[in-house]
Amino acid sequence: MAYRTIIFDFDGTLADTLEETRKVYNGMAEEYGLRQVSAEELPGLRHFSLKDLLDHLGIPSRRVPVLLAKGTSRIRGNIARLPLIPGMDDLLPLLRQRVESFGVLTSNAADNVDLFLRAHGIRGLFDFISSTSKLTGKSRHLRAIRRTFSVKADEMLYVGDEIRDVKSSHKAACPVAAVTWGFNSRESLAAENPTYLLDRPEEFLDLIPVRGG
Repeated sequence: MAYRTIIFDFDGTLADTLEETRKVYNGMAEEYGLRQVSAEELPGLRHFSLKDLLDHLGIPSRRVPVLLAKGTSRIRGNIARLPLIPGMDDLLPLLRQRVESFGVLTSNAADNVDLFLRAHGIRGLFDFISSTSKLTGKSRHLRAIRRTFSVKADEMLYVGDEIRDVKSSHKAACPVAAVTWGFNSRESLAAENPTYLLDRPEEFLDLIPVRGG
């Protein structure tokens, strides 16, 4: 498939934010009386869906918007110092040449993403950054992006590292590449039947052909 637009999730897909997110969450958990997460727990949590994770941590759904807003605000202080996912610095410029547009769709704050991309010298590769304040609200945004860029559903690829990214893409009738280097495990992502399941960034070059090639 000759995709015209590629849209990336941010946390865990482009940016290695997992440990910083854990630290920020633990700080809020102490304030709100929630269950903290140890580094040793993370491998086991990678198999959890969002709902299972919230249940495991004892976080009521009504608290999610406040915690998400506070978390994205607190992570801003270190966002520019966090690393790109290894291999992305070489991949992204090559991949950008093969499509018409690049974007980011994230539940993180757009300002955070902008700071991060500028710090790594790659902001110019991206045509837009779209943010949703809801952890499960990406399908509506994917449909809106499709209309904005006048692309068919099968001409736009979403790239994400979580079960909820795959589910949102299916709901929006959009192909999805699930990447295994982020939060959710390979097994849990595969169970959701993504269009593609990728283990290394360079696999994108086999997936997206050179334009006109």
